[in-house]
Amino acid sequence: MGYTDVDRLAINTIRVLAADATAHANSGHPGAPMGMAPVAHVLFNRFLKFNPKNPQWLNRDRFVLSNGHGCMLQYALLHLYGYALSIDDLKAFRSVDSITPGHPEAHDTPGIEVTTGPLGQGISNAVGLALAQAHTAAVFNKPGFDLVDNYTYAFLGDGCLMEGVSSEASSLAGHLQLGNLIAVWDDNKITIDGDTNQAFTEDVVKRYESYGWHVLTVEDGDHDLEGIEAAFNKAREVKDKPTLIQLKTIIGFGSKQQGTHGVHGAPLKADDIKQLKEKFGFNPEQSFAVPQEVYDLCNKVASSGAAQEQEWNQLFAKYAEQYKAEHADLARRLAGELPEGWEKHLPTYTPADAAVASRKLSEIVLNKIFEAVPELVGGSADLTGSNLTRWKGAIDLQPPATGLGTYAGRYIRFGVREHAMGAIMNGLAAYGTIIPYGGTFLNFVSYAAGAVRLSALSRVRAIWVATHDSIGLGEDGPTHQPIEVLTHFRALPNCMVWRPADGNETSAAYYVALVSKHTPSILALSRQNLPQLEGSTIDKAIKGGYVLHEQEGADITLVSTGSEVSICIDTVKELAEKHNIKARVVSLPCFEVFDSQSKEYRLSVLPDGIPSLSVEVMSTIGWERYTHEQFGLNRFGASGAYKDVYKKFEFTTEGIAKRAVATINFWKDVPNIRSPINRAFQQIL
Repeated sequence: MGYTDVDRLAINTIRVLAADATAHANSGHPGAPMGMAPVAHVLFNRFLKFNPKNPQWLNRDRFVLSNGHGCMLQYALLHLYGYALSIDDLKAFRSVDSITPGHPEAHDTPGIEVTTGPLGQGISNAVGLALAQAHTAAVFNKPGFDLVDNYTYAFLGDGCLMEGVSSEASSLAGHLQLGNLIAVWDDNKITIDGDTNQAFTEDVVKRYESYGWHVLTVEDGDHDLEGIEAAFNKAREVKDKPTLIQLKTIIGFGSKQQGTHGVHGAPLKADDIKQLKEKFGFNPEQSFAVPQEVYDLCNKVASSGAAQEQEWNQLFAKYAEQYKAEHADLARRLAGELPEGWEKHLPTYTPADAAVASRKLSEIVLNKIFEAVPELVGGSADLTGSNLTRWKGAIDLQPPATGLGTYAGRYIRFGVREHAMGAIMNGLAAYGTIIPYGGTFLNFVSYAAGAVRLSALSRVRAIWVATHDSIGLGEDGPTHQPIEVLTHFRALPNCMVWRPADGNETSAAYYVALVSKHTPSILALSRQNLPQLEGSTIDKAIKGGYVLHEQEGADITLVSTGSEVSICIDTVKELAEKHNIKARVVSLPCFEVFDSQSKEYRLSVLPDGIPSLSVEVMSTIGWERYTHEQFGLNRFGASGAYKDVYKKFEFTTEGIAKRAVATINFWKDVPNIRSPINRAFQQIL
């Protein structure tokens, strides 16, 4: 079927809406929406499978705008095709509390799959979405029941291709043979600084071919609608490779500044918008005008999508008759519920049990729960033997053609790609059928900070198994020993950072990470063995902080996390025998969860009237919120056996006792010592 004047009118409507919205906001990026309007129209009108009335339909095609600065393109499309996005929402573009923020945010706007903006993240999310589809199809599809066969489409620009995270993710996508992933590169040769010949002259086509991608080129992305359609059709024919479509466009098409960086990041001037509207047959005196025939064209597609979902619902109902268990499992996942009783599989410990490294305790949890929580899918950034993230009998998630596993496998070999792993986990989580986890050393979660931040902002459940959590890793030295990492991620809103002290606390960390549907978690786990502690329980630890050792008439509270908690327990005896000092010990495995408890509870843990000292082999920044004095490490670590490194920095019973005595002496003349929990205000959001 050819393209009509109404198709071209629809394309120009997108362009004019982008110009109007950015001008009305006096902020934004009109260039990419104006240049990509033709490919967007072809995709949404001829290919994309979606139902605007139910943006969460499982088998919808996913659309990701990786060049998120061009979000007026997506907002215009969502409005035209009948999502819950009104013309008034377009007028509110980039204003406070609107559902059309300056870059796409998944939880704000219906029809937005993932939160994009930082370049490279969106295409990497798209890899995760495509991988999730491949896995979900392999698990649930049966003969005659292709429940899950959607595509993931991504638009991306030169900036996305320059960011390293996209290279990591694209490399893995090629290895994984994700034929359900189709990316469109807006090759307009312009970034903020100007022409790409200043900094970006590599052969992108050859690079993606070397990754194992199928690459197509459309020479005239401004006019050749038939060529764009043909490229999408060819891309869909290739089942064993992701496709990159090189689409040559003119940025800001129609503007007096088209083809220049002047149309990239600033609204068009009034006279430019006037000539643009006249050129495209719009009334220059009107703003946010949408011709009825454009609405009619788009509504027809939307109605077709609703009918497709209705057919799918009937297929799913028939599926329930033949595959009852699989139907129940998939329906449960889509409802966002965990399997009933899964938490009964979490291991518990007593002090009689052996000392074990918390990375090993994490492996024990995974082995205990992997059958009970079938949606748990994850892997490691080439550190499987160190992170201990693979349970016994796990099958790798690999293309069947490689002979290395199947798409139904649940263990992902991410390779040495921490940043891509984080961004791919965000895509896996956004798909709706998977809870992803990924392993690396805690220090290298910092490599993925951009993706972790978007996990928190996007409110997705992604779990980092971050081992080698301190100077306790010893011989690898300061390059691998995290000092500032916990402080960094504790400062990140909506992110739980756990540093468990023993087996019960490790089980508690997994429990809260899995039940928290809208929050990512980082589990900081030790390389060295940790004893099972008297007084620790899962029920206590899930509050984020608790009194591990109570002492009537105590002179000081020692507050600690992870591997230092057991040293604090030993210090109690040191203080009593050598200094005649009574000490209580608080374990604070997760600041974020502890902060969510009632003030009454928090004051019972960290009460008034007694000085407190924190002990953690990390930066002391942030600990002033909980303790009066802080013992930590505000310098880089050292190479050597872990016990020798701890001794060098005095993280021993003698070193802690010395600082406890100094704390008591400093605060002894202060009347009415107030707990740091008692502040003028708790939190202003």
